[in-house]
Amino acid sequence: MSTTILKDERATVNAGMKFAHTLRGGDIILLHGELGAGKTTFVKGIAEGLGVKENITSPTFTLMGIHNVPDEIASSASPSFNDLRLCHIDTYRLKNVDELRAIGAEDYIGDPHTITIIEWPEKILSLLKGKKTRALFFQHTKDGSRSLVVQ
Repeated sequence: MSTTILKDERATVNAGMKFAHTLRGGDIILLHGELGAGKTTFVKGIAEGLGVKENITSPTFTLMGIHNVPDEIASSASPSFNDLRLCHIDTYRLKNVDELRAIGAEDYIGDPHTITIIEWPEKILSLLKGKKTRALFFQHTKDGSRSLVVQ
């Protein structure tokens, strides 16, 4: 377990970029934390670290965003194939797990061609049962920065 203090938005993006280099196809990353704790900003850093060209925004209303990882980066994250994608799921406004099933989220979670990042994962624990996940915890600190705990 490691703890990092994120002093500002740029530090959060940089931490996400660094974390991206540890990711492989099939990884499921669970982001826990209050509103405004830096989860989506961290995902922006992951996407940047993976070479994703699209602007990353929170899929709060759409629930899920799929972004292609460029082949030159995908080959290092998943050497056996180049068609790697980043699946960003935000369940904050989710009414029930069936909403995610209806948009095909189960096809991405744990798929070896996909790195899945889930904000508010506690809402979909039934979909994650039996899957290998990594949990990250974001928290506001008293001085206005954020702490990030990686388990």
